[in-house]
Amino acid sequence: MSLTDKDKATVKAVWAKVSKGADAVGADALSRMLTVYPQTKTYFAHWSDLSANSASVKNHGKNVMAGVALAVSKIDDLTAGLLELSEQHAFQLRVDPANFKILSHCILVVIASLYPKDFTPEAHVAMDKFFCGVSLALSERYR
Repeated sequence: MSLTDKDKATVKAVWAKVSKGADAVGADALSRMLTVYPQTKTYFAHWSDLSANSASVKNHGKNVMAGVALAVSKIDDLTAGLLELSEQHAFQLRVDPANFKILSHCILVVIASLYPKDFTPEAHVAMDKFFCGVSLALSERYR
């Protein structure tokens, strides 16, 4: 799915609100992913504590949202903009690319729950298309 100019403007507007609490969004989304999709814990076996309030979950949630911030800034060319992250996840971390969609969904759930007035149906569509593009861009180096 390609993002229209309106979609891009909507994503940037939603991100402007979400970015102020991005660390909390990232930690909550990661915690949800680990709880709802326990198979994803495989990638974090080296963490001694996978609970929602653990330092590891909070720190990685912060890193995830830094990646989302990068994606928003590179929204016109996600594939090129996220190439380094794609390479890292493909070659170093060896993350199954299906997990990008899972985490994206968890991020959407958290945004919807924390920002219900801003998460209109139009914003939902734009953010969903954006995260589909992010997932696809992160999967680029797997091909």
